[in-house]
Amino acid sequence: MNSIITGIGSYIPSQVAPNQGFENNEFYNLDGSSFGQENKVIIEKFKAITGIAERRYIKDNQVTSQIAQNAAEKAIADANIDKETLDYIIVAHNYGDIRHGTQQSDTVPSVASRVKHLLRIKNPRCVAYDVLFGCPGWIEGMIQAHAFIKAGMAKKCLVIGAEALSRVIDPHDRDSMIYSDGAGATVLEAASEDTASGILSHISATHSYDEAHFIHFGESNKQELNDARKYIKMYGRKIYEFALTNVPIAMKECLDESGASIDEVKKVFIHQANEKMDEAIIKRFYKFYGKEAPEDVMPMTIDRLGNSSVATVPTVFDLVSRGKLGDHRVNKGDIVIFASVGAGMNINAIVYRI
Repeated sequence: MNSIITGIGSYIPSQVAPNQGFENNEFYNLDGSSFGQENKVIIEKFKAITGIAERRYIKDNQVTSQIAQNAAEKAIADANIDKETLDYIIVAHNYGDIRHGTQQSDTVPSVASRVKHLLRIKNPRCVAYDVLFGCPGWIEGMIQAHAFIKAGMAKKCLVIGAEALSRVIDPHDRDSMIYSDGAGATVLEAASEDTASGILSHISATHSYDEAHFIHFGESNKQELNDARKYIKMYGRKIYEFALTNVPIAMKECLDESGASIDEVKKVFIHQANEKMDEAIIKRFYKFYGKEAPEDVMPMTIDRLGNSSVATVPTVFDLVSRGKLGDHRVNKGDIVIFASVGAGMNINAIVYRI
């Protein structure tokens, strides 16, 4: 039995945070030393590397579970299903509900249970749980939902990726400009055996022997604060090298397992982490097959939406599916790849036929 995406939806926060908003920040290196450059120069270099001009933040009165609900409602409506028939609600996130003005992560009850509550689903057999898998969390949730369907344990699953990284950024860390907020959701359903559409293959991996702490929680770069608060931190160069080495390999293994050819791939929906890094990953992936990457194969939203972690892949897929991202389109029968990399360090990919 295969599983197909029957509904998709996303929530893009309305608050736009342009790069200019960081011009008055005090930026420091990890060791607490000053950059020795004006913020305008720092921001210009940042944009040249990441491609990010602006990002989105949730409103002060919102939390992750609420924006997850918003994306979920759109996906349920798109699938045209009765929400009471859902067997699983799987929510990928990393920091739970963090209210404005605090850094206390609230994960009890789980974000998934909160989403189910907000959706007003009564059915107790609709099981809700969270996935903590770094930025690849939504793809991993899709893989788990697919496994439930293939095992006959479920017929309909709601998979959500939602994050509010604006609540865990260090204003004294240049990397804080990367992160944003958002949510994306999909309904995955069992399909008849004669259906050609659906998940053709998938792959997941965790590299933690030396790489476990490439992304972690740490103190502010402004060391004299000593406020005991923790912020999202990363070793950017190590992550770049890790991703460039390992993600293309995972994508190739997944595509080869699917039986589809590289020439059939119409779109690659990759985690929107860094424009230069993603371009390098796609270039290396196609090089395995002795080919140049097509110019329009990788839709990008990072320039205006930033890196919303688990929400980036379902959000860009939703926008393209609805024809709301330039000239990018997907059509029935197209082969697409979902791929991501993030804290763990985790990597995964799915080859999917629309």
